[in-house]
Amino acid sequence: MIKVTLPDGSVKEMAQGVTPMDVAKSISEGLARNVISASYNGTTIETTTTLTTDGTLILYTWNDKEGKKAFWHSTSHVMAQTLEEMFPGIKLTLGPAIDNGFYYDVDFGDKRITDADFKKIEDRVLEISREKHEFKMRPVSKAEALEVYKNNEYKTELISNLEDGTITFCDHSNFFDLCRGGHIPNTGIIKAMKILSVAGAYWRGDEKNKQLTRVYGISFPKQKDLTDYLELLEEAKRRDHRKLGKELDLFHFSPKVGQGLPLWLPKGAALRDRLEQFLKKAQKKAGYEQVVTPHIGMKDLYVTSGHYAKYGADSFQPIHTPAEGEEFLLKPMNCPHHCEIYNARPWSYKDLPKRYAEFGTVYRYEQSGELHGLTRVRGFTQDDAHIFCTPDQLDAEFKNVIDLVLYVFGSLGFENFTAQVSVRDLDNPDKYIGSVENWEKAENAIISAAKDKGLNYVIEAGEAAFYGPKLDFMVKDALGRSWQLGTIQVDYNLPERFELSYKGADDKLHRPVMIHRAPFGSMERFIAILLEHTAGNFPIWLMPEQAIILSLSEKYENYAKKVLDLLENHEIRALIDNRNETIGKKIREAEMNKYPFMLIVGEEEEKNGTISVRQRGQEGKGNISVTIEQFAAMINEEINKTLKQF
Repeated sequence: MIKVTLPDGSVKEMAQGVTPMDVAKSISEGLARNVISASYNGTTIETTTTLTTDGTLILYTWNDKEGKKAFWHSTSHVMAQTLEEMFPGIKLTLGPAIDNGFYYDVDFGDKRITDADFKKIEDRVLEISREKHEFKMRPVSKAEALEVYKNNEYKTELISNLEDGTITFCDHSNFFDLCRGGHIPNTGIIKAMKILSVAGAYWRGDEKNKQLTRVYGISFPKQKDLTDYLELLEEAKRRDHRKLGKELDLFHFSPKVGQGLPLWLPKGAALRDRLEQFLKKAQKKAGYEQVVTPHIGMKDLYVTSGHYAKYGADSFQPIHTPAEGEEFLLKPMNCPHHCEIYNARPWSYKDLPKRYAEFGTVYRYEQSGELHGLTRVRGFTQDDAHIFCTPDQLDAEFKNVIDLVLYVFGSLGFENFTAQVSVRDLDNPDKYIGSVENWEKAENAIISAAKDKGLNYVIEAGEAAFYGPKLDFMVKDALGRSWQLGTIQVDYNLPERFELSYKGADDKLHRPVMIHRAPFGSMERFIAILLEHTAGNFPIWLMPEQAIILSLSEKYENYAKKVLDLLENHEIRALIDNRNETIGKKIREAEMNKYPFMLIVGEEEEKNGTISVRQRGQEGKGNISVTIEQFAAMINEEINKTLKQF
């Protein structure tokens, strides 16, 4: 007998050789019908895998992240089978599950897949699925695997890096594939499938390698789920920040300036400035001091910090000057500069904490295929700050930063979020710098603060930065997509590397603890996510223009200008549309351009010293006639609903 521990802590004594599906059936037939994947002692297995030792079992259904992963990975096998049937002679490479669906990278040789093929592929995938083929794993020797794939250089490269005795194939129907495992019981569970797109992708993400064709797809256990997802995709297209950014005149990309380097247009620059001023005001109240650092630094600065060893080969390469041996780097991070600001003078424990804040622009080389609008760029501005404190101050300072992050989210309408404590991957210690003792102290400090603040958090191994663990905030947008926004990191390592110190009460020198924090993350990515979350309907305090004045005819231009002046006196951002167009057309275009309020002025308004107010999206509810003072009060009330005091 073996002992199988379930997630709730209960233990089942089962016969040796039992499978996860047997355990599910012993709990309930309903659970067994829904279980599609499992893990045992942290390793993903099949529902038919035999269990021979004591361990912890987790059963996954479609509703679990790991269940979806198995479902989508299994569908990628069926799609690969279909592609081989339809395009004989192609070379399959890798077909993993991703956050939403799956892809398979394929070398099509002289063949070509087009949109016209999508429906045929989908139909054939579902035809195979209805045959209810079981997914079965089988071990193969390294020699056998290399012989099977001798004409596929991609698979042989993968196999050559595997140890003999660890190689497995997955069989279903008349198809097999090199695979580690993690599948659903059979193909019959796949009820709906869609090819989403095809794109180019370099083998193993290396631009020096051959470009393959990446076929993206998604699948579901119900047709309705696919229909709902496709509707969500259409809404996502309407909310695409690249589309909205162009429509709202916020930013632009120029091929002459370079890929991944956004140009901020006047309205976009004003939007950024309002976000910056909003955070600077809160930071000032929280005791931060503003600093400014250059866009480049000596290479040795980043050698000291560890950034060069970690990222140097894949970063913008050193800038050589006329002076022999002098090398600079475009700044990849602000933290080394802030360490040197701290090092500019000696400190006593009475001076701490020191909180340095900067909207600092940094540069990181991203491959062209990875660039995506504002969410993945090569030059971006971080709302960066670094706190240098004593160990005794760490807990309070970390919690204060959590409060600041929550204030930012609340003011911008991000209410659905979880916290993620990102810690080391204990199986890969070489990925990190610093002592085990310092890592343990930092990880424990973050977990303690998250608990005390009552955050809904999870712990994710392997997600830490190379120099320290962090608390990441995972925000869900209006479409239910998760984004990492806001991060707080505890760092004992950079103070060691830069030999930072303060004099303690014992008159001896001690190392400060360093906290890295960025509530926005980067201005570019944050604005992209905010655009898609709000569909461009920003909170009223953040809108480029809060109102547009629509004159009924040229006769009322002077009154429109008077209204504009009065609004400016109340610090309300507005502009005038005095074009010789019908009022109906002006209203339609104002709605499309997302102006929150339309202020219509004509003979009646001029005579009474009022404005006729129409709110965006309130068609059919009628306009209200108010004075400028009353309208200013309306705006301020609307602002106070979201922009609370910090």
